[in-house]
Amino acid sequence: MVCTSSSPCLLAFVELAYAGGRIDISRQMSGVRNLGQIWGNMAKAHHIVFANEKGGTGKSTTAVHVAIALASRGARVACIDLDSRQRTLYRYLENRRDTMTRRKITLPMPAFEVFEHDSQATLERQVERLGAENDYLVFDTPGRDDKYARFVATRANTLVTPINDSFVDFDLIGQVDAENFKVRKLSFYAELIWEARKERAKADGVTIDWVVVRNRLHNMEARNQQRMTEAIAELSKRVGFRSVPGLNERVIYRELFPSGLTLIDKGHLGQLATAHIVARQELRELVTGLALPEVQPAALV
Repeated sequence: MVCTSSSPCLLAFVELAYAGGRIDISRQMSGVRNLGQIWGNMAKAHHIVFANEKGGTGKSTTAVHVAIALASRGARVACIDLDSRQRTLYRYLENRRDTMTRRKITLPMPAFEVFEHDSQATLERQVERLGAENDYLVFDTPGRDDKYARFVATRANTLVTPINDSFVDFDLIGQVDAENFKVRKLSFYAELIWEARKERAKADGVTIDWVVVRNRLHNMEARNQQRMTEAIAELSKRVGFRSVPGLNERVIYRELFPSGLTLIDKGHLGQLATAHIVARQELRELVTGLALPEVQPAALV
C-alpha cells in the first residue's frame, strides 16, 4: 500500500493497530511518504500531550497546572482540549479568565481552545496555527479511546501518561502476575506507543519522551506502593518511559477549580496552610521532572 497523503494514512494505520489487529507497524508504514515533513510542519512549538484512556487519574488537573507553571516563567503557552464533551481543562482556564476580570488582576494565562470538529484536517490547522505562535502546546485528551488523542500522541515531543498509583491503572500499560506482581507482558497501549516512538524516530529523528506520572502516591499502603514502584521500574526498562512523582490527592486542587486559580498564584490564595506549601513543591518537582526544553530568551514575552 502506497499513500499519497501521509497524515490520513498514518492515522489509518494507528487505528488499524488499535482496533486489535496485531500488525507490524514498521512494515505497514514503509510506504508512507514525507512523514518527517508532516511532523516537521507542526513542530514549531514543543508538544506536550497528556494522554490516558482511563479517566480519574488527575490528567486535566496535571495538564492545567503544568501549562500555567510554564506561562508563569514567561513562556508562550497554548492549550487544546480534545474532550469537547467534558472540556475540563477549557472550563478551568475559562474560570481563571473570569476571575481575572472579576478581581481586576493579571495572572499567567495560556491561550486555550477546544477542538470541536470531526476532521483531522481541521485539527492539523488548529495545531499548526497555535504552534506557530507559542513555545509550548499542551493537549488534554479524553479519558477514553479517541482517534484524535491517538493522533496527537504520535506527534508529541513529550507524552505524559498520569496514572493513579494502583494496579488498576497500571493495567493500561502492563499486566502483572497475580502471585508475585512481576510484569508478565505489555498492554496494547504500551505496545502502540512503543511502535509510534520508533516510527517517529525513523521519520524525523525525534524521540518521543514518554513520561509516566504517578499521581496520588500517598493513598497507597506501603507494601503495595513498593510493588508498584518495582513493576513500573521493570516495565520502564522494557519500553523506555520515564517515571516521575506527580500530584498527591489534596482537597486544594478541587477547591481551586471554580476560580481557575492554581498553586502558582500564591499572592491570590489567602493564607496558605502547610498542605498548600507542600503541594506547590510537588508541582515544582513535577515540572522539573518533565525535563522540558528551556525557552530561549528571545522567545519570552
